[in-house]
This record gives sequence, structure tokens and C-alpha cells, in this order.
Amino acid sequence: MKARRAFDIHIFKLANGNYDYQFEILDSFFELFENEMFSKGKLTADVSLQKSASMIQMDFKIEGSVELTCDRSLDLFDQPISFESKMIFKFGEEEKELSEEVMVILKDTQTINIADLLFEFIGLQIPMKKLHPRFQEEEDDQDAEGEMVYTSHKDDGHTDEQQEEDVDPRWAALKDLQSKK
Repeated sequence: MKARRAFDIHIFKLANGNYDYQFEILDSFFELFENEMFSKGKLTADVSLQKSASMIQMDFKIEGSVELTCDRSLDLFDQPISFESKMIFKFGEEEKELSEEVMVILKDTQTINIADLLFEFIGLQIPMKKLHPRFQEEEDDQDAEGEMVYTSHKDDGHTDEQQEEDVDPRWAALKDLQSKK
């Protein structure tokens, strides 16, 4: 519980204005959550808070890396993470989530704990397919080889008249049936 309190932002006595916070996200942070996908990492979260009479806006900038297990080789590797996100807390009569970026909090809320938000933001940055960097180049090459290229007949340099001449007569007959409807 004490480790979770390190991610509290005390908003009750803050005057309207801008405030900056910095949080270190280490292995002890990930121990707060039961998660099998990742449990180690070293990140820094810079939080810029703007408080007004009706709401609080927090801008998050998170950078660092988390340790993942490769899906192919089961080797551990560090996945770099760098992203920005925003969250808005509006003051209201009851707590509820209006959208992914907007939450309503009670007017007399004294602190906002951002640990769950940080964990969620980091989790959303984890790729679906976790590949060690040595396999990522192979995967990119394999994707390029497996790509199918679709071309339109209109892009091949033929005019519309030439394309109509190239059409199989059986298809032309079916086209005529369709146009008679």
C-alpha cells in the first residue's frame, strides 16, 4: 500500500494553475499488479497537471523500457517505450468514467492515485507479438516477402478502350446481361 501511495497527487490544496510531477516506475511498481505479461521495467513518467475550477487535465509523457519474454525464443529482452497521453478529471456529483480520456471525480476528492493509469498506459504500449530484436528484422523481411501486391487494370497504361478489347468474351456476355436489367 505504501508503494502505491508514491503515485498519489494531492489536489485538494492546489490552487488553480500548472504543476509538474515526475515519477520513477521501477520493478517495485510492477509488483503492485498481478500481471504475467511484464513484471520488470525502468521508466520515467513526467506528469504536467493543469488545475482549474471545473477540471484537472493531466498530460503524461512516459519513457523507458520494460522487460518482456520473446514469443518465439522465450528469451528476455527490453522493449523500449515512449509515448504521450492525456487524462481529464472533471468535478461532479458522482465518480464515473465518461470516456477513455475523461473521468468524473467528486468535488471533495483530496488525492488522485495515478498508479493504475500508468500501468494501463504502459500495458497499451506492449506489442501483441513480442519478438526479441534479433527476430524483428527477420519478421519484417518475411512480411515483405509475403505481401501480395494488387494492381488495378486502369493503372497499367492501357486506355479504357484497350481494356475492353482485352476482356474475355464470356465475361463480356455476362456484362451485357447485367446492363440489360
